[in-house]
Amino acid sequence: MTDRTIEPPDGSAHGPMDRRRFFARCATLGISGTAFPAALWALAEEEGRVTKEMLPNAEALAGLAFSDAERELMLEGLNENLESYEEIRALSIPNEVYPALQFDPIPAGHEPEIPRRPRRRTRRTRVTRPTNLEDVAFWSITDLSELIQTRQVTSVELTRMYLDRLERHGPKLECVIRLTEDLALRQAHRADAELARGVCRGPLHGIPWGAKDLLAEDEYRTTWGAKPFEEQQIPYDATVVRRLEEAGAVLIAKLTLGALAWGDVWFGGKTRNPWNTEQGSSGSSAGSASATVAGLVGFSIGSETWGSIVSPVTRCGASGLRPTFGRVSRYGAMALSWSMDKLGPICRTVEDCALVLEAIYGPDGQDPTVRDVPFDWDVGLPLEDLRIGYYKSAFGAEHDWYAYDWKAVEALRSLGVKPIPIELPETIPTGALSFILSVEAAAAFDELTRSGRDELLVRQVEKAWPNVFRQSRLIPAVEYVQANRARTMLMGALQTAMEGIDLFITPSFGKDVLLMTNLTGHPCVTVPHGFSEDGTPVSISFVGQLFREAELLAAAKRYQDATGFHLRHPKEFG
Repeated sequence: MTDRTIEPPDGSAHGPMDRRRFFARCATLGISGTAFPAALWALAEEEGRVTKEMLPNAEALAGLAFSDAERELMLEGLNENLESYEEIRALSIPNEVYPALQFDPIPAGHEPEIPRRPRRRTRRTRVTRPTNLEDVAFWSITDLSELIQTRQVTSVELTRMYLDRLERHGPKLECVIRLTEDLALRQAHRADAELARGVCRGPLHGIPWGAKDLLAEDEYRTTWGAKPFEEQQIPYDATVVRRLEEAGAVLIAKLTLGALAWGDVWFGGKTRNPWNTEQGSSGSSAGSASATVAGLVGFSIGSETWGSIVSPVTRCGASGLRPTFGRVSRYGAMALSWSMDKLGPICRTVEDCALVLEAIYGPDGQDPTVRDVPFDWDVGLPLEDLRIGYYKSAFGAEHDWYAYDWKAVEALRSLGVKPIPIELPETIPTGALSFILSVEAAAAFDELTRSGRDELLVRQVEKAWPNVFRQSRLIPAVEYVQANRARTMLMGALQTAMEGIDLFITPSFGKDVLLMTNLTGHPCVTVPHGFSEDGTPVSISFVGQLFREAELLAAAKRYQDATGFHLRHPKEFG
């Protein structure tokens, strides 16, 4: 037996000590018998290794129970596993590295058939520049684009106007991590020079926008909203950032997100709701929704894993699109859950979301989950061509927005729609699958947890990442795989439930619909559909078939145009 240094029972140090000397020392301390010294020696000898005595507690964490004989057989393999863990931990695995296993939202045998349509968007013909340029701060992309393309306003003028608003209002809303003024003015000057030569890159040409600060831009830090990464600079651009630049858009700000994409609290404060600055903007796309609704950017990009577009869009009264999983590349975006993360636009109108999606969708050769599926925005798609369902039991559940929900159904009926009642699957315990996200997030931030730097995160409560990361380390790999097998069943069940319809309308947080559709990867458009008694917005959501954003957006636009709730703006920032 190899000599080793052991801390004797009296706490004094006696240098290297073999088994005989250790037992002798225990005897001099008046410890009789051999049971306690033997157990203590066993623990010392097995330091850093799994022992049989540890296993009952580990079994309890997994909801299992093995016999002593079974535990004895397990020991060698468990300790070999520990050695493997240490070897893997010695690797440097950047956040952007994907697991070898990839999620595909398309159930087997259900390859999507996407009809091709002519691309048509709204064109304004009587847009005129107001005397005070700041009056356009809340205009849609469609109207701003017309101003720029008719040369009534330059991109530089528009960019300076929005930069000024960000400087004035950003601190109160706590929605800005940093302005990208130098880059923005270069991009705006280029946009104007191209227009002068007769070159227009499309409806986003010259339009200022803001990025949720989990998107990399190589000239500026990308903080992920979290203190441990406050100084992080990623030496390349995210695909979405690059594609928007190629579309002629102007990046003017990196906007806040709840730290590591949870909530609205970041390392510099709490992002505010423009309708009520005493209230947080919800998260995690907190700054994207807040800045867009307050008229500080022309549009923004957010991300969603489980509600991070839907929730702040609801709270702030924006229009938001969560695209189908695999529609938009996440290259250069912080990874939280490789099988659930999605990037999408947060805008003032549904059509704005469609115009942004046109610029950012499709494969890039970097994100292996992205499918090459067409997207044709046709603003003239007839509503009567669409079969629209409604999630009946979710509308039947009473909650604070109960009355508003039913008004949304009636608004569709007034447009000639005959909503078809549907129910979503309840045989699979959707809520029980939520730890899929927790496990993947814990893996994404493994080094943060093991280093102890997670203590730098502002939120240190039960329902916050530091605690969830730690808890998730104890979820068995077998249960994670089993949960994903149940997820496959959920995907098939939802596919069956949506047969015969193109999309359905639902309360945004009705029953399990938000988690369910994030697990299955379905697209969702969330729009305001009224204002509560305290003057803050409420929302309704439209959920579409996989990769059928064109129909989904067309239906949501018709509803939005008919109701007009998106035309109201918070007076404090008007």
